[in-house]
Amino acid sequence: MATLLSDSDIQTKLSQLPDWSLDGKAITCTRTFKDFVTAIDFVNQLVEPAEASGHHPDLQISYNKVVIHLSTHDAGGLTEKDFAMAETLSKLG
Repeated sequence: MATLLSDSDIQTKLSQLPDWSLDGKAITCTRTFKDFVTAIDFVNQLVEPAEASGHHPDLQISYNKVVIHLSTHDAGGLTEKDFAMAETLSKLG
């Protein structure tokens, strides 16, 4: 099982990911697109990196908005896996 990060480690890592914020035991990012099709295209881009890492985000889709939630559920909070995935997903268009 992955090791939970300390509060100070979480804050340090969040400072390097300006589009992400802390939401309880998860980090979240909201992406807004021009329309539904573009939002779904973005969601489809998430599949390969999530599968490759074995770490899958929780998603909320509302027309042109995608909210990404990352947390390591089996560890009960935030781990290195979440921040590595956030960094990867931040690079997607």
